[in-house]
Amino acid sequence: MTELSFREIGNRLVSAFGFTVRPLVVYGADTRPAGVVHLSAVNRCIAVSMFRMAAKKEVDALYISGDEPEGCCMGGLSHMGFITPPDEIKYFVSTGKADVRGGAAEFLKASPDLAERSFAAEGTITPPGKYLVIRSCDSLPEKEPGIRSICCFGDAEQIRNLAALVHFSHDDPFSPVIVPWGPSCSTYVSYPAGMAARAPKNTAFLGPQDPTQNYAFPSDMLALGIPAGLAREMVENLDSSFIVRRRRVAFPDHERIAEKHYMK
Repeated sequence: MTELSFREIGNRLVSAFGFTVRPLVVYGADTRPAGVVHLSAVNRCIAVSMFRMAAKKEVDALYISGDEPEGCCMGGLSHMGFITPPDEIKYFVSTGKADVRGGAAEFLKASPDLAERSFAAEGTITPPGKYLVIRSCDSLPEKEPGIRSICCFGDAEQIRNLAALVHFSHDDPFSPVIVPWGPSCSTYVSYPAGMAARAPKNTAFLGPQDPTQNYAFPSDMLALGIPAGLAREMVENLDSSFIVRRRRVAFPDHERIAEKHYMK
């Protein structure tokens, strides 16, 4: 049997789940891919750029490189493994420090030491190549690169169903889908792409739980970052699973149900 391409995998996920926002894939390259824009052409933030690229469909692919840090979030570059994490980050994401960004703080962690231990728990972060490339599935070339992961954006029902499909062929009720701590770009990219040495393998990452992204990410949407092998397995399971065999359960007619049960 011919192995599905990730263009096909993306198409099947869009068809099965009704996604209106394009799935994106992550891969590495040792030479700058032609026709791919630098991150800063979209937004300095990786997560914001990804959602804009997926939703607005104005840009098909972008790249990030440690050799071209201009216009990029330093935190994002460190979470992609291109630079050493700035020491000030542990203060900024926790309680702040007077001589770091004027004492500005995000209060995401209870203390700088706790933030530092959380970052250390990720292990070494290794980029997949000199260039990290993020591209929409529907723009992948016929000769596909080595895809590391896929990120799907959807409404709550779509992502709940996508997470349930992960569980379809796994006996562990807890770990196949998790909500990790960390910036949105880690949920979307470095964790599912296997770049963070201690990130669980064969696991899908649900989020983002980073509240600093709420200004740019719709309140009714979620994302699931999925390792490439797991995504392939999920698509192969579609026809056997509830997504196809009990479609009205997975995607009920909410207006009809409300009218029948709640609107009397």
